[in-house]
Amino acid sequence: MSDESRPHRTAAVIPAAGRGVRLGPGAPKALRTLGGIPMLIHAVRAMARSRAVSLVVVVAPPGGTAVAEVRRLLDEHALPERTEILVVPGGETRQESVRAGLEALPADVDAVLIHDAARPLVPVDTVDSVIEAVRGGAPAVVPALPLADTVKEVEPGMPGEPEPVVATPVRARLRAVQTPQGFDLATLLRAHEKIAVDGEGATDDAGMVEQLGVTVVVVPGHEEAFKVTRPLDLVLAEAVLARRRATDVY
Repeated sequence: MSDESRPHRTAAVIPAAGRGVRLGPGAPKALRTLGGIPMLIHAVRAMARSRAVSLVVVVAPPGGTAVAEVRRLLDEHALPERTEILVVPGGETRQESVRAGLEALPADVDAVLIHDAARPLVPVDTVDSVIEAVRGGAPAVVPALPLADTVKEVEPGMPGEPEPVVATPVRARLRAVQTPQGFDLATLLRAHEKIAVDGEGATDDAGMVEQLGVTVVVVPGHEEAFKVTRPLDLVLAEAVLARRRATDVY
């Protein structure tokens, strides 16, 4: 079968190798439970609910028995049978883990979503809108929401000390970016090959693509696709999940 006639696939990569220290001591963030189910499982299900996603790659912590443990966790929970699930070891940074997930993709994948395991409640309509924009020709797509608060740019100081304001960006031009972020796979691979980020590495794949000079477009995000980072976020996520279950939406 020629490249032109071969069906193309969309995959999702979920880096789940971080510890999520801001949620406090305990299990890694992706394994914290939400409604009695690990957030990672919610995130995998959120990607698999899209019929356009045929493969989900979960990137586990590096070393030891982490891959086997994550695989066992996935096997313990019901997931859509039509969706293939792979588990691969990650790296020391998020950027390294995303790259490990990309390298695990088969040759027939040409579009990829990168999704935070800590955004367990993203609706399928948001996932589908990102995929539709990529399939429509956009090399990079992010879901995002307008900001409710005015934002100040400051000169960072010592913790606890007053910080001088240096600018007030125009709020109408700002967006709070969510995931999944969608990409033409070749474009994202090029970004990971060419953009070297020191220290903790890149935390925003779309930002790496921007550095290539490639246009990133925004589609509407959703208020329930928030990131569970702090204990209060977990309380809110539990409330959203309880409402969904009560109304048979979940």
